Amino acid sequence: MYKRLLVVAMAAAIAVGCLSAIASAQEMKGGAKPKSLYSRLGGKKSIQAVVDEFVNNVAADGRINKFFADTAKDQKRLASFKGKLVDQICNASGGPCKYSGKDMKTAHRGMGITEADFNALVEDLVKALDKFNVGATEKNELLGALGPMKSDIVEK
Repeated sequence: MYKRLLVVAMAAAIAVGCLSAIASAQEMKGGAKPKSLYSRLGGKKSIQAVVDEFVNNVAADGRINKFFADTAKDQKRLASFKGKLVDQICNASGGPCKYSGKDMKTAHRGMGITEADFNALVEDLVKALDKFNVGATEKNELLGALGPMKSDIVEK
C-alpha cells in the first residue's frame, strides 16, 4: 500500500520537477531574471499547505484513495509521505530543499494505474491549487508538466 501512496507523491513531484526546467528556459529568454517557481508559489510554507490539501483531497477521493489508504491511516507514515512530497516540490521548483527518490516509471511499475486514476489525481491537485489561489501562470506550468509524466505512470 505504501507503494501506492508514493504514486501520488511521485506524480506531483515529477510535475514540479518539469516546472523547474520550464522556469529555467523562461529565465534564459529574457533579460530580467524572473522569480523562481518556488518563490512564486510562496516558499516552503505555501508548498506545505498545498501538499496538505492535496493529500486530503486524494484521501477523500473514492476514485483513487485505495492507492494509499493504509498510509493515510498511519499518522507517522502520512507525515513522512507529506514531508517527502514537500521536499520534492520545493527542490524541483528551485527551492533549498533536497530530495532523492525513484523516477516515475520505477515508482509506479506494477501498480496498474489507469488514465482515469491519473486524471483524478490531477483534479485533486487543481482543487488544492485553487483553494490557495495559486496564480494561473504557476498552475498552468504545473498542469502542463503533468502531461509528459503520464506515460511513466499510467499502465492500463
